[in-house]
Amino acid sequence: MTTIESAEVIVTSPDRNFVTLRLTTDEGLVGLGDATLNGRELAVVSYLRDHVVPLLLGRDPHRIEDTWQFLYRGAYWRRGPVTMAAIAAVDVALWDLKARAAGMPLYQLLGGASRTGLLAYGHASGRDLPELFDSIRDHLDQGYRAIRIQTGVPGLQTIYGVASNARSAEPTGAAGGGRYDYEPAGRGAQPQEEDWDTRAYLRHLPGVFEAVRGEFGPELPLLHDGHHRMTPIEAARLGKALEPYDLFWLEDCTPAENQQGLRLVRQHTTTPLAIGEVFNTVWDYQTLITEQLIDYVRSAVTHTGGITALRKILDFAAQYQIKSGIHGPTDISPVGMAAALHLDLAIHNFGIQEYMKHGAKTDQVFQQSFRWEDGLLHPGDQPGLGVELDVDEAGQYPYVQAYLPYNRLADGTVHDW
Repeated sequence: MTTIESAEVIVTSPDRNFVTLRLTTDEGLVGLGDATLNGRELAVVSYLRDHVVPLLLGRDPHRIEDTWQFLYRGAYWRRGPVTMAAIAAVDVALWDLKARAAGMPLYQLLGGASRTGLLAYGHASGRDLPELFDSIRDHLDQGYRAIRIQTGVPGLQTIYGVASNARSAEPTGAAGGGRYDYEPAGRGAQPQEEDWDTRAYLRHLPGVFEAVRGEFGPELPLLHDGHHRMTPIEAARLGKALEPYDLFWLEDCTPAENQQGLRLVRQHTTTPLAIGEVFNTVWDYQTLITEQLIDYVRSAVTHTGGITALRKILDFAAQYQIKSGIHGPTDISPVGMAAALHLDLAIHNFGIQEYMKHGAKTDQVFQQSFRWEDGLLHPGDQPGLGVELDVDEAGQYPYVQAYLPYNRLADGTVHDW
């Protein structure tokens, strides 16, 4: 019987921090899993190294479902981002091993391809309309067929999603000559404080989408992320105000831990809703799916228990004509991104894939086979996930402390970021 001979937790920080689980069998096969939890990476490292790795040694790597249930139910303390990211890393590494042993790309083990390529959206942003328009054009030049729109708000200094405002962002746009990127986690001992005013945002945003539609026409799919900052009635107001601009989706319009709050949003707007990048299990979705309160599931493979768990959530969602929109910013490593692409290609109810290109250093550490052609992604046809980790290169970039920002209102109250 094949067994897991070694399990290593590798932390590297080429362009940002990543946590990777590397499993090796007694036959020499290697499988990789992503365990990155942005701003809390070392919590997952400890969970894996101190509690999970000792349980994996000597186990049969082909018993994926059994291992998933053992790690979830056997711990007694269930759910939560740290636990589910650790389980996800194991699950994805086991799927990688199984597909490598079979000599085929992972999507073939998941039922084969349901499409030829995956529609992806990029992140355009700007402090003002001219800068935003430049970013949109840059993304169109890169081949994106769908674009997320984030913009500055008059009177606010630094807000979520605007690359040129982010402390950790590289120079952006044609003038800066760098990547039009957005990585909110700032390196340092303390998180960055940002400011917020919901009323100013609600007044400003519809005019932004009116301008974007006027410049780029009605056909381009446009998305927007509210990033959990509105109450349900505020989210309902925004969704209704954006209806004339035909959004592909409005994401995370309100904190959806209060699943019933989406009933109010749904009553007042037909703008499609996407929810779930901070969710970890099917229980976070139960009301949202059964009452058809959302249109897209936003969870990441990395944070939701891996391929095994997210496939089950998406199959559940498919019964209600709800589609996938798997989380895929740069805090998902190339390993986690590859896992998402294989799942995307296989499921029937695929919707769209978030895609931010990693930096050059990250691409040296994680050598990838997935393709970006003509605005579509494909995971490639190498056995397994199609990602190889250069351990020596990873060792050149030790962990650097980094935190996501937080928000305060004008009176100093800490607000949802």
